[in-house]
Amino acid sequence: MKTLLNYRRYGTGPRVVLAFHGYGQQESYWRSWLDVLGPDVSVLSFDLFYHGRSRLARPDAPLNKNRLGELLNDVLVQENVGNFGLLAFSMGAKFALTLLEQYPARVEKLWLIAPDGLQRQFWYSLATYPPWMRGVLGRAVLRPQRLLGWLDTLEERRLVHSGLVRFARWQLDSREKRLRAYRSWLGFRSLTFQLSKLSRLLNQHHIPVTFFLGRHDQVIPHAGLARFIASIKGAQTVLLDTGHGGLLYDVAAYLRRHPEVRW
Repeated sequence: MKTLLNYRRYGTGPRVVLAFHGYGQQESYWRSWLDVLGPDVSVLSFDLFYHGRSRLARPDAPLNKNRLGELLNDVLVQENVGNFGLLAFSMGAKFALTLLEQYPARVEKLWLIAPDGLQRQFWYSLATYPPWMRGVLGRAVLRPQRLLGWLDTLEERRLVHSGLVRFARWQLDSREKRLRAYRSWLGFRSLTFQLSKLSRLLNQHHIPVTFFLGRHDQVIPHAGLARFIASIKGAQTVLLDTGHGGLLYDVAAYLRRHPEVRW
């Protein structure tokens, strides 16, 4: 089996935006954003690996940034793309930030919606550190009862916010979801970033960045991003009165009301 990074192009505008969805979604989600982004935009929308039609030749091996950059560059060459914008939600930010690191001079705009990869997340840490926990989560793909009971205990003792537990339960409520979550957590564990390097690149290349964050988001808490955002000269933050699950809908509504933020 060969590696395939599946994508589709939507729209015919001269400005190109590369869009990366979040966990549990597919590339087709961004098709509905064409009217949100405006008529002068074309969207190259990607399936993350373990989602949609994208696949890795070695699905159980971690994906590194160099290989991901090569795959994305192949698409840029094939589609004859010069400069571009980047749009990413949650887990998709790991793909967008990888491209930013490798081609900062070509990035015209960056929209990050509750971006993963900029702060250590509780569940992601469990999946990757320590090694014995990987075995626990791997076994939970087949027999989730013990892990679900442990989540209940954490919630009862108020060690973890109930909203975060609900999100984890949603990720684990079928065998297909459990396998996708496990493979995504492990497969993307090498896609990590030095915040000082990212802010330096953004500032050096004067890349405008808009962060869309949820006031009630327990998955990607907005407070954990405050220091990084403050280090970026061209950063703008839009804090919406929603949680993680409703954020994309609210961001789309916001952009329709505020077209000046589109580009």
